[in-house]
Amino acid sequence: MTAIKIIKILGTSTDSWEAAATEAVERANETIDDIHGVEVEDWTATVTDGAITEYKATVEVAFPVQDRQT
Repeated sequence: MTAIKIIKILGTSTDSWEAAATEAVERANETIDDIHGVEVEDWTATVTDGAITEYKATVEVAFPVQDRQT
């Protein structure tokens, strides 16, 4: 049986929500092995002077719990 761990990552982008979600997954992939799936939990943005200046995507990243190294 495999146990799966889920963590939340907040990705940001000045281009789009999709780019923010991609950034979250790419950065998580730098330190997490064997990502099995992601779920975008929330889309938010920073607004300055009536315009979106930063897109934010909260992403849940799922990966298997590794066996303890002895």
